[in-house]
Amino acid sequence: MHLDFPTILTLACLITGVIWGIDAWLLAPKRQQLAQSADADEVVRAKATREPVIVEYARAFFPVILIVLLLRSFLVEPFRIPSGSMMPTLLVGDFIMVNKFTYGIRLPVINRKVIDLGAPERGDIAVFRFPLDPTTDYIKRVVGVPGDRIGYYRKVLYVNGQPQKLDDKGVYEGYGSGIRMSGARIASEQLGDVRHDVLIDLRRPDFNPGCNVLAEGEFTVPEGHYFAMGDNRDNSNDSRCWGTVPDENLVGKAFLIWFNWDSALGIPEWDRIGSSVE
Repeated sequence: MHLDFPTILTLACLITGVIWGIDAWLLAPKRQQLAQSADADEVVRAKATREPVIVEYARAFFPVILIVLLLRSFLVEPFRIPSGSMMPTLLVGDFIMVNKFTYGIRLPVINRKVIDLGAPERGDIAVFRFPLDPTTDYIKRVVGVPGDRIGYYRKVLYVNGQPQKLDDKGVYEGYGSGIRMSGARIASEQLGDVRHDVLIDLRRPDFNPGCNVLAEGEFTVPEGHYFAMGDNRDNSNDSRCWGTVPDENLVGKAFLIWFNWDSALGIPEWDRIGSSVE
């Protein structure tokens, strides 16, 4: 069962706000009037001055829920990395912060953009709602923007006919949940102005079964869409398999690792906490 947290948060904010508002504007004045009535005895006055429990809770929780909703919807939102598709940049168990306004201000729940502040650039690590299942959030690196021609041949990414240079850095030694990637090659890729590391498994074909978007040559990214790939190039379910990411599916840009907990290790990796995401 999918837990739609934004919807739950919005409904909680609405319900507590309505309860508090109705009491403040309608019920509280009547209680105050009754408490000041000369005809009321002490018991009636005591009851009249007592705030209902549901109103007390609504008044206490509404500001907190509202602040969380505003922060989460328009400023930053936390996410946890569940898989190794972005290794070696992001590891299983990394908790990241995502900038929600980099790609524009969007209304919660309906995800409609109301203020356009920018667009993804090549090299951005973006969180987006999976095009085939919008209830699931994905995180990948943007490698192609609208109009780009994307190709992938012999483990090398091509953008507009130009190979994105790879510098081999040796054999990758995985650990924890990523130990299965031990033996892959780690390389530094120059993607436009962004340099970052990728994993390449020479034991696997360029395309996994079912990933055929680029199998027959170059793919041109349509207007309003983005081509996204995992840094773990041979172990990533990405645009090579299911196509491009529409602009309306964008959630935000990852920028910080604020915590780490890999259940396979049982302890946090303290040196990753506070690291920027590039």
